[in-house]
Amino acid sequence: MFKAFRTASAAALLLTLPTAGLAQAPSQVPAQQPTAQHRALAAGYKVLTLCSALHTARAAGAERTPQSVEANELVGVYPELQSLVGTMKAEMKGDLVSVAWDEAAPPRVATWTEGRGCVIEPMGHVAGQGTTRAPLARRTSAPDLPSGPVQGDAAALKATLDRALAQGFGAGTNTTAVVVLQNGRLVAETYAPGFGPNTPQRTWSVAKSLAGTLIGAAVQRGEVDVKAPAAVPDWRRPGDPRAAITLEALMRMSSGLTSDTAGNRTDALYFGGTAVDEQAPGWPLLAPVGTVYRYANNDTLLAVMAIAPTFAAHPPAELFDRLGMTHTWAETDWRGNYILSSQVWTTARDLARFGQLYVQDGIWEGERILPEGWRAFVSAPTGPQPPTGDFGYGATFWIMDRSEGVPADAFAAFGNRGQYVVIVPSRQVVVVRRGEDPAGKGFDIAAFTREVLATLD
Repeated sequence: MFKAFRTASAAALLLTLPTAGLAQAPSQVPAQQPTAQHRALAAGYKVLTLCSALHTARAAGAERTPQSVEANELVGVYPELQSLVGTMKAEMKGDLVSVAWDEAAPPRVATWTEGRGCVIEPMGHVAGQGTTRAPLARRTSAPDLPSGPVQGDAAALKATLDRALAQGFGAGTNTTAVVVLQNGRLVAETYAPGFGPNTPQRTWSVAKSLAGTLIGAAVQRGEVDVKAPAAVPDWRRPGDPRAAITLEALMRMSSGLTSDTAGNRTDALYFGGTAVDEQAPGWPLLAPVGTVYRYANNDTLLAVMAIAPTFAAHPPAELFDRLGMTHTWAETDWRGNYILSSQVWTTARDLARFGQLYVQDGIWEGERILPEGWRAFVSAPTGPQPPTGDFGYGATFWIMDRSEGVPADAFAAFGNRGQYVVIVPSRQVVVVRRGEDPAGKGFDIAAFTREVLATLD
């Protein structure tokens, strides 16, 4: 275990909205029109996706077009939103993107701020009448990842990556990028047309593992104790049983909080303009802390809320810049709360750097960034485990010890639409796979990892 930390889906994000119509023959019951909620969420989904994809690419020195985003990020989305997303028109002007959704309401708006990323404004926001956000100074460049020849069968490795791009590990999947590190060196990478080394994509729930890493950095600085009750202000009133929920329980998805759907109903937060501190703290306790596994976006959001006081001096960008992840943006809600359960935009190479930090057991350029033993902590199944499925769960990371042919110490960050960062310390390997997989089309990350490792010495 790690030293005392005391101060002096795979489950993935699911939107679970009511269906737009009744599943009956049209001759019996006419199909219902999309509700205002559906239209508002669809507009929010589109406006934020376009804002983040286009502006982060520009800031990273790449080029994305609205047509590219429409063809990748905005297809294969949740069925109840897809037809609306596909027909709504976006307007782009400077740092602002807007999408009209109702004749009687203002358009949905997302706003870009240098160094911070995009923010989706609250419902009813009128462009130009919100709070101005100050730019965040960021490191502008970092040395390229060191590269080197493959130690193994380079031709076989290339063929495996080519198969990933050709839907070889899941029919209907859309692989956009693959990066492989071996012994700290970039030995292979490939990209789909329109994507490249400087093309950021949304991490979705890979952000949860980034959140766990930020917690680890705060622990190393002596600012946080994962064994202590999570410092969520709403739970501090006398008699609130949620005061017993520890930061570790939130990291292990074992808070015991009510979670009525896999991933919780965070659609209003992600795309509706609701703020984290409005929604996440209000869920009631359902089970004793630490006894039940239930994957929930809110657990990660609450864990990040608990360490939010550390961000004044040490924002997420500080850690990203320290690792050379200069093409990574952790976005917030309109009130400034980080949405580190899903809303980070980054490149495949930056995620490879993130994985390499764990291969090196939390040490970067000779400096200990994460506490001694933190890697073992986040990759250990010491809490309640998913009762079914191919993967176990640690503390903000998935565990691949149930995957045949994959080393027992392999663990990974997983995200919706096929985002994967697989870390194999015993082999000194990091495998990053980015995708824009349509809903219901799964990429077989265990098989892909197994075949990549088979090509390496």
